[in-house]
Amino acid sequence: MCGRFVQSSSGQTLAERFGVAEAPALRPRYNIAPTQLAAAVRDIEGRRRIDLLRFGLVPGWAEDLRVGSRMINARAERIATAPAFRAAFRRRRCIVPADGFYEWQPRGKTKQPWLVRAADGAPLALAAVWERFEPAEGEPVESFALVTTEANDALRPIHDRMPVALAPDEVDAWLDPAQQDRDALCALLRPRALPLECIPVSRAVNDVRHDDSSLLEPAPPGATEET
Repeated sequence: MCGRFVQSSSGQTLAERFGVAEAPALRPRYNIAPTQLAAAVRDIEGRRRIDLLRFGLVPGWAEDLRVGSRMINARAERIATAPAFRAAFRRRRCIVPADGFYEWQPRGKTKQPWLVRAADGAPLALAAVWERFEPAEGEPVESFALVTTEANDALRPIHDRMPVALAPDEVDAWLDPAQQDRDALCALLRPRALPLECIPVSRAVNDVRHDDSSLLEPAPPGATEET
């Protein structure tokens, strides 16, 4: 499961990387958690844009928003057939840029958080799907779930799952709403031998109220020992 991630790049950086014409103003985020808003790249009527969507997909048929807190990840192995995700997989795919994500490794009676990011420091293009929920009262809510797959060799010692990080030449196919070849899309959702940097960080990241750049710093020596 991937439940926390980082979006510290500027809107201009993301616009240039993902071919978006208008760069939004984005504040750096270092501990995005379920139910919070995050930037996502989408193709809407042939125009690529960056929008803020709610983390945790809420299907159109849901009774209320609470279901979204349980649907933060969509497993690649079942996304094409799972009732909550299959319609979004066919027609509403997006990219969630991430300057890193967190995973937790069991250590004795506790869990050690790790920051995982691209070795070159560039934002990862995490595959995601999105939905639009229209409540009986109030404004419509657009939300997303990150697609996860088996961990690659770099991450497997820490966790058995990881978000799907697309290669630059795969982004167009994933974002294109006209692409509905199920086999071709599923082929994108695989673990890759990405050059990743895995850093043990402070357990301060466990608290969603902590959201600053200090969370990216390596944990002090001895702080990651089993307890």
